[in-house]
Amino acid sequence: MSDNLTKEQRSKTMKAIKSRSQLEDTVSKALWREGYRFRKNDKTLLGKPDISIKKYKVAIFIDSCFWHGCPLHGNMPESNREYWEKKLLRNKKRDQEVNEYYRKIGWNCLRVWEHDLKQDFDQTIKQIKNFIDQAMDGWMSAWMQQAFFYL
Repeated sequence: MSDNLTKEQRSKTMKAIKSRSQLEDTVSKALWREGYRFRKNDKTLLGKPDISIKKYKVAIFIDSCFWHGCPLHGNMPESNREYWEKKLLRNKKRDQEVNEYYRKIGWNCLRVWEHDLKQDFDQTIKQIKNFIDQAMDGWMSAWMQQAFFYL
């Protein structure tokens, strides 16, 4: 089945999609209230992580079930199926490339599914906080080892 919109209409619709979701803002506010300081959608980092802390090498992505192909909740649109299959497959491949990039450079990369936040927001925030805390502890340990080495 072909797209029921013209190329110009489809382009306008796609441009209207916001890069930051309300869910991402809610997560950011919850972490900020807890005292975590970070950058949102830092354009200098690959993939523009939703939350990043360069000092501790932390990159956190909040992935929507639709755009990132959740195996539980992702769905394929019926119209223009070929386009969407290619688009969503490329998104998943890009996510893997970004994960691999951060792993290679020694960063801590976390991907959180939209449905995890919707099912149990508080527990998911707790897991994100634990992830950040572990990265901070690792950074502090490395710093202490370097400091000890130079004493």
